[in-house]
Amino acid sequence: MDNSGFAKAFNDAVDICSSRFFAPIPAVWRIKRSLNIGSEKKLKESIKIIDDFAFEIIKSKAKQEQYDRIYPDWRNQDLLSRFMAKTSSEIEFDDEAKKRKFLRDIIISFILAGKDSTSTALTWFFWLVNGHPHCDRLILNEVATLDPTFTYDDLKSLNYLHAALSESLRLFPPVPINSRSTVSDDVWPDGTRVSKDWFADYSAYAMGRIDKVWGPDCREFKPERWLHGGDGVFKPSDQFKFPAFHCGPRTCLGKDMAFVQMKTIVVALMREFEIIAVDGGATAEKMMDPPYTLSLLLKMRGGFLVRLKKRRFNPN
Repeated sequence: MDNSGFAKAFNDAVDICSSRFFAPIPAVWRIKRSLNIGSEKKLKESIKIIDDFAFEIIKSKAKQEQYDRIYPDWRNQDLLSRFMAKTSSEIEFDDEAKKRKFLRDIIISFILAGKDSTSTALTWFFWLVNGHPHCDRLILNEVATLDPTFTYDDLKSLNYLHAALSESLRLFPPVPINSRSTVSDDVWPDGTRVSKDWFADYSAYAMGRIDKVWGPDCREFKPERWLHGGDGVFKPSDQFKFPAFHCGPRTCLGKDMAFVQMKTIVVALMREFEIIAVDGGATAEKMMDPPYTLSLLLKMRGGFLVRLKKRRFNPN
């Protein structure tokens, strides 16, 4: 990725698109786009690099698909390969160019959804755990029960870790604000009327800090709120109360995969290292004014600086 320039182009494109949302005078970036100058020129150049990268992936997958017809190999059945196979069999396109553009959009969606969201979520998770030592101990106790060659079912048994990750996502959702455009006039269940082409925004970040929704302790990091009674079993929240992965028919398709990835990384890291936040982690004072920087993602301002200490860990 370093050699292709894709990673930098992708980050630049995301940052420039984010700046459009926060521009006090939208006409400015539109003028830049029409004149092809400044940030809009850079965006155009970045999109060209991103498109070329995506089309190369499509080209290589198409060659692999032809090879697999002759020599079937389950190891090549990754998510994109499966999607391309399904697209070829179930969706009709006017020409090959439209099919390639459709697959390009899918690739970019995959990358946009998974590239930074999981790492952002884990950044806040480790920052929060650092400020709550009792949570760290409880998570480590669960991790200690796992065999070194743990399975997917083993990860499902980590109720407290799942609760801690959910609580972290409640307080610091990777995508803090979502925006939708209405395609026609409508009336919502509560009687609110919206007109065609209106923007409807909601903030998962703000919802996680509303007393009416989560109670008077809504600003506190308490994984226990996700556990059922005294048996310690994880209990999911109402999806419309916890929209970190969206809701209803728009629920994120990668939700379960994201939890598996996060759990796997947490287990792998905590078995080997103590992760010590340089700033001391999420103290009560810092929780009132979190060190975030706002873009399309809720990233930590200045990054998450840590010290790693090798852990003398015997799971037995």
